[in-house]
Amino acid sequence: MKSRSIGVVANLGKSGLEGIVKKICDWFKSRGIDMVAQPDLALRFGPGIKGAPLDEMVKNIECLLVIGGDGTILSSARMIASSGVPVLGINLGHLGFLSEIDLPDIQSGLESIINKDYHIEERMMIQAAVLRGGKEIEKSMGLNDAVITKGAFARLIFLETRVDGEPVGIYPTDGIIVSTPTGSTAYSLSAGGPLVTPDLDLMLITPICPHALWARPIVISPSCVVEVELLSDKGEVMLTIDGQHGLGLVKNDVVRISRAPFKVKFIRLKTRNFFRVLKQKLREGDRS
Repeated sequence: MKSRSIGVVANLGKSGLEGIVKKICDWFKSRGIDMVAQPDLALRFGPGIKGAPLDEMVKNIECLLVIGGDGTILSSARMIASSGVPVLGINLGHLGFLSEIDLPDIQSGLESIINKDYHIEERMMIQAAVLRGGKEIEKSMGLNDAVITKGAFARLIFLETRVDGEPVGIYPTDGIIVSTPTGSTAYSLSAGGPLVTPDLDLMLITPICPHALWARPIVISPSCVVEVELLSDKGEVMLTIDGQHGLGLVKNDVVRISRAPFKVKFIRLKTRNFFRVLKQKLREGDRS
C-alpha cells in the first residue's frame, strides 16, 4: 500500500515558523504520513523532512498545506491549480480571507486531514495575456485579479475597454481592475467594487478613481473576454496579477483577460458563511 504524503510550503519571513512547521511534521510523522516541503524550508529541518520543488511535489501529494497569509496562498494557488491538488491555508497573517485554520485550531484541523473529513471548495481563476503588436508576449494566471494601473508620477491614463469585442468606453482613470469573486474582497473592494460570494462564477470590471461620472463597476459573465488597450504614451503603466507578478506596458498594448481553464481547490473543514467571514475579517475599527 502506498504511503500517504502531504506537502507544505510557508512564508519563511513569519516569526515562529520553525516551531509551527516542526509541530505539524512531527504530528504527521507519528501517524505514518510523509511530509514534503519546499527546498529552502526543508533545509531548516535536516533529514526529518523531504524537500522538493513545488512542481515536483504536487505529483505525489494528496494536499498542500500553505502556512502564512493570503499572499502566500495566492502565489501557491497559481502554481498548483492546474494539478488539481487541494490547498489548506494555515493563517499566520492578518486578514486570512483564504485560509481555513488559525493557530489555535491546528491540531483539530490536522485530525480532519488525517480522516479526510473535509469538503472541497472550487474557486474561479482568470488568465491575462499581453498582446504587443498583435503578438502575445506574456500570459499569467490569477486567483484575485488583473490590475492595470499608472505609476506614482503618471497623470491620468486612458484605457479603451471592450467586452467580447463590444466597446465599453475609454476610461480616463488611474487604472482598472478585472477580478474574480475571490478578488472582490481585495483591491476591487478598496476601489468601490461590489462584494461577491465566492461560489459564483463571474468577473468584475472596476475602474480606479475614474475621471468620468459614467464609469461604474460592471459585473459580467465568466465566459466574456475583456480587452483593455492602453492609449497613453507617457508615464509608467503596469499590469499586475494578484499584486505579485508584474509587467510594464507601452502604448497600444492590449491586455486580454478571460476565465482560466481550471479552478483552484481549497480544503474546507466546515461550512463557511461568507457574511460571517466578512464580519470577522473586516470589523470596523478593530485591528486587534
